[in-house]
Amino acid sequence: MKETTIYSIGHGNKKIENFIAELKSFKIQFLLDIRSKPYSKWNPQFNQAALDLELKNYGITYVFVGDTLGGLPEDRSCYDNDGKVVYDLIKEKEFFKQGLERLTTANAKKINLAIMCSESKPDECHRSKLIGQELLNKKISLKHIISSKRIKSQETVMNELTKGKGTVDLFGNEMDFTSRKSY
Repeated sequence: MKETTIYSIGHGNKKIENFIAELKSFKIQFLLDIRSKPYSKWNPQFNQAALDLELKNYGITYVFVGDTLGGLPEDRSCYDNDGKVVYDLIKEKEFFKQGLERLTTANAKKINLAIMCSESKPDECHRSKLIGQELLNKKISLKHIISSKRIKSQETVMNELTKGKGTVDLFGNEMDFTSRKSY
């Protein structure tokens, strides 16, 4: 496994001060917003413009990448007949591959960054089920920020998600977590 400088965080309903303290505790330099729509009806402190402005006060650069790494892409071919997103389809799209390449390049350059979505629990978000799993395929284990100075590895999150079954099925095959289903 390659050493990683890529973290993940969900804003949930955190106070902005606590959110920034968590980022600072891991020396995050860049926050990559992977929300397809960078706004929060319930937590306006995490709306794109407000968040960008607040992060600047702490020397953290905000970057929107929801167009390439978002969990609800504009490309309608990423959805099934019922209108549900299918991660297996997203991961084959050029826009997603470009977004993932951006992360692997930043990791190779040892840039401390965090990808951010709205879900506070990584096991309920595409940042673990889609992005984290694709990074793991590249031998990069995403570090999920749980609180200040506390993280969970991608492997730990997936192990919890599968209730101890890990990422390998009974036959020793890698399990696929990239379709948006409940596990």
